Amino acid sequence: MTVPHIDPFHAMTISALAHKLAAEGRSIIHMEFGQPSTGAPQKAIERAQHVLATDPMGYWESQPLKERIVQHYQDTYGVSLTADQIILTCGASPALVLALTVSFVPGAKVALARPGYVAYRNVLRTLHMEPIELACGEAERFQLTAEAIAALDPAPQGLILASPANPTGTILSAAEMQAIVRVCQDRKICIISDEIYHGLSYGEPAHSVLEYDATALVVNSFSKYFSMAPWRLGWLVVPPEKVDAARARMGNLFLTPSSLSQHAGLAAFECQDELEGHVQTYRRNRDLMLKALPQLGLNHIAPPDGAFYIYADISHLTNDSLAFCKQLLLETGVTTAPGVDFDPVEGTHFMRFSFAVSTDRIEDAIARMIPWFQAQAERASKT
Repeated sequence: MTVPHIDPFHAMTISALAHKLAAEGRSIIHMEFGQPSTGAPQKAIERAQHVLATDPMGYWESQPLKERIVQHYQDTYGVSLTADQIILTCGASPALVLALTVSFVPGAKVALARPGYVAYRNVLRTLHMEPIELACGEAERFQLTAEAIAALDPAPQGLILASPANPTGTILSAAEMQAIVRVCQDRKICIISDEIYHGLSYGEPAHSVLEYDATALVVNSFSKYFSMAPWRLGWLVVPPEKVDAARARMGNLFLTPSSLSQHAGLAAFECQDELEGHVQTYRRNRDLMLKALPQLGLNHIAPPDGAFYIYADISHLTNDSLAFCKQLLLETGVTTAPGVDFDPVEGTHFMRFSFAVSTDRIEDAIARMIPWFQAQAERASKT
């Protein structure tokens, strides 16, 4: 067995260039990552400051935090869990590794949407598993469908769901999610649901797969809705029969999450008014971007039901999204993510904007991009 090849995360390369330009004095607007520009909630910061001053801390798993997460599932989704089913992790990325390694063996086939988060396919390959990417376009609202999963022959061992999704922000309806669960149960396909963007929706709220399938595994974290990406705190919900295996892997691979982050995370649950204020900022930013897109000449996008992304078709301008995003950065200072990160086949003519920054930065970015995109369109029409 050879060491698998893993593609780079191109958005990180573009971000590194952006930081280099900023260090040289350029004005840079960061829209390449799904990273809220707001910091952790005030009560979380205050709690962390108190703990820093009074507690030497150590390896620790917060039982109160796990119990608060259980309460969150009951209050939000009507789902009953036990604290033992909550594995606290160092962000969502280790939670994904735990979910995959407790559910599948090397060689397992795991289906996922294309476009989808770059790490899904690359983590699967790293673990010597095989990603089965299902093309999802405008007709499917860039989301998986029960029909597509039912058509897979042979059936994969697993399925990764994401709703709201990255890079598109699309949300599965309750009916479609239930249909997907039925297909997976009939075909004995284990579901891993990435619910990291829950809480960030602009219409109907997203449903948890646990509402329909108690055997599914759920990845979540404090990075997005709670605005705590740098704190590296997440969790994995596992069914009772997989608790021991997940706990053993967490202890051996990652030990425990940061004690400081766990204290802060518990406090963050009590900051709903502040956090909902962030959602309203993202809503305003989304509205500004949607209003500006026609002026950018971008008329084909995935519907951003949630998260804080717009995934746009730029095929009339380029077939090299990586070069296009680099050129946009160099000439305007606006940093974005190339679609090729999320879709190695069709992503060469897509790009992703994150509107998780402050509203004034969105307005500045739009003002910079409108003339630039119009110039690109004029140039493309002459070739």
